[in-house]
Amino acid sequence: MQKLVTYFEKPGRENTGQCLEIVKGAISDYGYKHVVVATTTGGSGQLFAEGLKDKNINLAVVTHSHGFKEPNTNELTQEARERIVAAGAKLYTGTILTHSLETALAQKFSGVYPTLLIAQTLRRFGEGIKVCCEIVMMAADAGLIPEGEEVIAVAGTGHGADAVAVIRSATSKRFLELKVLEILAKPRG
Repeated sequence: MQKLVTYFEKPGRENTGQCLEIVKGAISDYGYKHVVVATTTGGSGQLFAEGLKDKNINLAVVTHSHGFKEPNTNELTQEARERIVAAGAKLYTGTILTHSLETALAQKFSGVYPTLLIAQTLRRFGEGIKVCCEIVMMAADAGLIPEGEEVIAVAGTGHGADAVAVIRSATSKRFLELKVLEILAKPRG
């Protein structure tokens, strides 16, 4: 089998539109039924929800956890939240798997913890690919996508989308069953 992989010259939101086109092509060519997209303030989630609403797919949009940047705040705007849901996507806000209790302990006690090692290992493939793995597990944990299915995951480096991967889904409890099957796009640098 041969498939095209897109390598972006630079990471960032300027790649988001091209990632949407890559996802549309993969759905059309291979019949994927589940897509998971990361979003911070809602721009990427909204673009994908509106851009894929006629594709007859299960779209889960995953946000940062509540209080991620500052206590008692959510970075997702209310307008984006409403537009994502109106376009038929499922929305999930919950604990980011590699930003759990171990992060707080590492900051306080300067230790090395398994979750942080996993996050750093996944980052060798790029920040977006790490996030793709996280959001697939988060969506599976929440019951928004089935386990053991090939799903398309979209995430980015900072804001916007610049990474697309095909992942065999698993819940976080079965992390070792999660498989990155294909990388369809990522920043090269």
